[in-house]
Amino acid sequence: MSNRFILNEISYHGSGAIEAIATEAIGRGFKKAFVCSDPDLIKFGVTKKVLDVLDKNGLSYEIYSDIKPNPTIENVQNGVAAYQAAETDYIVAIGGGSSMDTAKAIGIIINNPEFADVRSLEGVADTKNKCVPIIAVPTTAGTAAEVTINYVITDAENNRKMVCVDPHDIPIVAVVDPDMMASMPKGLTAATGMDALTHAIEGYITGGAWELSDMFHIKAIEIIARSLRGAIENTPEGRADMALGQYVAGMGFSNVGLGIVHSMAHPLGALYDTPHGVANAIILPTVMEYNAEATGDKYRDIARAMGVAGTDAMSIEQARKAAVDAVRQLSADVGIPADLKGIVNPADLDFLAQSAYDDACRPGNPRETSVAEIKALYESLL
Repeated sequence: MSNRFILNEISYHGSGAIEAIATEAIGRGFKKAFVCSDPDLIKFGVTKKVLDVLDKNGLSYEIYSDIKPNPTIENVQNGVAAYQAAETDYIVAIGGGSSMDTAKAIGIIINNPEFADVRSLEGVADTKNKCVPIIAVPTTAGTAAEVTINYVITDAENNRKMVCVDPHDIPIVAVVDPDMMASMPKGLTAATGMDALTHAIEGYITGGAWELSDMFHIKAIEIIARSLRGAIENTPEGRADMALGQYVAGMGFSNVGLGIVHSMAHPLGALYDTPHGVANAIILPTVMEYNAEATGDKYRDIARAMGVAGTDAMSIEQARKAAVDAVRQLSADVGIPADLKGIVNPADLDFLAQSAYDDACRPGNPRETSVAEIKALYESLL
């Protein structure tokens, strides 16, 4: 058996890294950028930081901002039309997962027009060509979409999220500049940070995990656990560490998959527009408890990486509890709700459970599950 690992061609990290966008665009002979960024980032001047780099270097661009927090099929199709009309030759994606996921889907369809309906991209689509070149600039420390081969698009008509997995969609360049994240409000910092922690933990225990991915995930857990609280207080060290930690987590999970925390979070975003990181953070400790017996001694490693003392002397049961407790405490410290009350309508539980079971992340879960068991997990959080 062989294991595949896919990463960006190149990535830049640290304060001021956005200056490298011009270097890459000019060096690659690009002519005109299709800038994908959401309306709020444009409104609050975050996108302008990148536009200033393009302007300073005489690089032309067209802006596309028809992007919702949970981007829809319509957002993608409108973007494809806008890209074609603008006569651009590469994409600069600025934002969190929403902007980057939209950019990935647009880029794939431009070079693989037979998938223009968008729905046919769900799962592992048989695309033949690499997407339009993407330079990805994250503004949140959470999704790691700048380094993953995954993207998620909402099918609003059917109230569901489509997880798309395609090696052809990975950005060629990732520019991870913590200065682009400095204006994130505390709530968004907390939600996206817990999303990154969920990536690291699910990636570490997923069925496809192996030594190379484990290396990234354990380091990511360690970085996130020590830095998320500081990032929420907007300390330079906290922001820089979270920017790195979420990227490291993405390097791992993109290549080995996730589990039912994400499966259960996706329908909440599709049905209620629940922020993805908030949904993951609420669900994570409960699913960790559910999965514990299928994870061997890995929770000991997680507890140690979370900063728990004395893990070597603990029994396996104690270590598992310590890992779950540490995650639950971090979530509480950063202001994440403890349950799904006020989010989930009990009348929707059957639909949510079936949607989660059908989700592309579910097969990666370390424990075999069922629709009934997933429904019970939702119920336990009400």
